[in-house]
Amino acid sequence: MDRDQWQHQTEVSSLNQLITPPKACLFDLDGLLLDTEPLHGRAWQQAAHQFGTKLATEQLIQLQGRRRLDNARLVCTWIDQPITPEQLLDVRQPIAEQLLPGAKAMKGAESLVRTAQRLGMATALVTSSDRASMKRKIRNHPWVESLQLMICGDAPGLNAGKPAPDPFLMGARGLNVRPEQCWAFEDSKAGCESALRAGCLVWRLLRTTELADGLAPEEQTLMQSNRLIAIQQLSEAQNHLESLISRAD
Repeated sequence: MDRDQWQHQTEVSSLNQLITPPKACLFDLDGLLLDTEPLHGRAWQQAAHQFGTKLATEQLIQLQGRRRLDNARLVCTWIDQPITPEQLLDVRQPIAEQLLPGAKAMKGAESLVRTAQRLGMATALVTSSDRASMKRKIRNHPWVESLQLMICGDAPGLNAGKPAPDPFLMGARGLNVRPEQCWAFEDSKAGCESALRAGCLVWRLLRTTELADGLAPEEQTLMQSNRLIAIQQLSEAQNHLESLISRAD
């Protein structure tokens, strides 16, 4: 198969994913279902400050969507003194545990989840948070508990976190569907990479300060994938899902 044939086949496959109702919906947690990213950023910022370092906004964005220990290792490279990830987390975790239970739901998140369930889609949470942290965050959001499956960053058998495809592959496998039959909902670069590499159609929720054409060059490349749709509101994806089902009926 030459390059043009491969590209055409890929485009057809991507179009089919967009015009065919999914078998399953896979949801990120932080910044997608719950508005935790500013709180995570504050916790990393305060922890780094105690070691004499001020983190830039661009650095905080790099931490979004990844597992805690992976982030701690990265932040340690930005701190101008010898420090281990464990030492950093000893400072950071009490701050985060105090902040995160106050996180509010993202606009339209509960409605999207309940719509997918009402329309007969299998549903899963695919988060980089470990299970204990996830439980603390959703304490005031029992609707998140209604998701059929919870894939957390410390899930047994999960060899690599986002941006590796492993979390979304595990989610699809746990729901007994192929990744190509899944819609993934993400907000971070790492999460989108993970879901795309797994084979999902990806709906990327842009932050309120973002525009699709104003992202960093590496994110612009990611946005050019024909399996990624950028949205400003979760209701955009919900409306498309409902329209697909109504046409199928």
